[in-house]
Amino acid sequence: MTTRVPTGETPFRLTFGIEAVISVEVGMTNIWIKVYEEQRNHQELNNNLDLIDEVRDEEMKRMEKYKGAMARDYNKKVKVRRFNIGDLVLRKVSQATKDSSQGKLGPAWEGPYQLIHHSKEGSYYLKTLDDQELSRPWNIEHLKRYY
Repeated sequence: MTTRVPTGETPFRLTFGIEAVISVEVGMTNIWIKVYEEQRNHQELNNNLDLIDEVRDEEMKRMEKYKGAMARDYNKKVKVRRFNIGDLVLRKVSQATKDSSQGKLGPAWEGPYQLIHHSKEGSYYLKTLDDQELSRPWNIEHLKRYY
């Protein structure tokens, strides 16, 4: 079985405390088959089951470290954008607002719109240049500055 990147272990080992021997390996001559003793095997299985909690704890630490590294890599690429009240922005055309008659060659952005206020970080209320307010806020992910 293949080890997983976040844990460094196979799911079988995390579940049962031992490495899996696949059926193809049973018929082959290898060190695991040559030194197999049933009494010793049961004793080792019991020892592995006693230590499985420690193995899982180590894997949890390793997984947290992996998640932290992934978050750092992601956050390096994120560029913080902020708009000021009164700025003009374009809004991304969504499937709901897209004109189906234009097909894929239709505009990807619509507007311009003016920012009225924001309710929380990255969420902005818009109005058209005719002073018609849009009913819901828009995420900054769907907006870009209009020059």
